[in-house]
Amino acid sequence: MRKKIIAGNWKMNKTPSEAKALAEAIVTKAEGASCDVVICPTAICIPAAVEATKGSNVAVGAQNVHFKESGAYTGELAANMLTEAGVKYVIIGHSERRQYFGETDETVNLRTKAALAAGLLPIVCVGESLTEREQGIMDDTVRRQTKIALLGVSAEDAKKVTIAYEPVWAIGTGKTATADQADEVCGIIRETVKTLYGSEVSDVIRIQYGGSMNAGNAAELLAKPNIDGGLIGGASLKPDDFAVIIGAAK
Repeated sequence: MRKKIIAGNWKMNKTPSEAKALAEAIVTKAEGASCDVVICPTAICIPAAVEATKGSNVAVGAQNVHFKESGAYTGELAANMLTEAGVKYVIIGHSERRQYFGETDETVNLRTKAALAAGLLPIVCVGESLTEREQGIMDDTVRRQTKIALLGVSAEDAKKVTIAYEPVWAIGTGKTATADQADEVCGIIRETVKTLYGSEVSDVIRIQYGGSMNAGNAAELLAKPNIDGGLIGGASLKPDDFAVIIGAAK
C-alpha cells in the first residue's frame, strides 16, 4: 500500500510571523496522521516553518528550486540552500511557475534531477490546460510532461518522486475534476511511469491530485485507487479544512 501524502502549497501568502502561527496550528491538527503531511511556505517563511514543525510529523517543502548549485541567478534558490535550511520536499513545475515564470518541461527535468541529487523529495506537477482537454490531447500532454520530467532519472530515484496531477483549468478557479476524471488521469500517469520503469516503480510512486481539492471533496477523491494524496492550495491556509483533508487520507 502506498502511504498517502497531503502537501499544502501556501503560494505567496503569509508573513514569517503568520507562517509560524499557521504551521503551529497545523502541527496540532496533524498529530497522529496516517499520511505524510507537508507544508510549503514562501522562501522567506521557511525558517519560521521549520522551527514551528521541529519534532513533529509535519515536513517542510519549498515552492521552487533552481537547477544550478550557485551562480548569477538573481532571486533563485539552490537545492543545497534548501536542505541546509531544513527543507525536505520541493514543488517543481507548478502551473503558475509555468504560466508566469517561463518554466518549461525541460527546466522541470533539470530542477527535478538537481533536487534529487541534493536529497530533496520532488513533487513534480503535470496537467493539461482547458484547451488541451477540449481538443482531446489531455493524454498526450500529461504523458509528455511526465516522460520529460523523469528523463535521466534512475528507477531508484523515481521512487522518491511524487507526481501531482493538477489540471490547469482547475487551479484557483474553484472548478474540480470529478473523482473519476482525476483518477483516470492519475492512472494514465501511473501507466506512463510503468512504460518507463516497469511495475516495480509504478506500483510505489505516489500520484497526488492538485486541482482545488478541499474539505468537501477530499474523501471522494482520496478513495480512488490511483490518487495517493493531494497538493492543496487555498484549503491549506485554513487549519480546520486542512485537518479534514489529512483525516480523509487514510
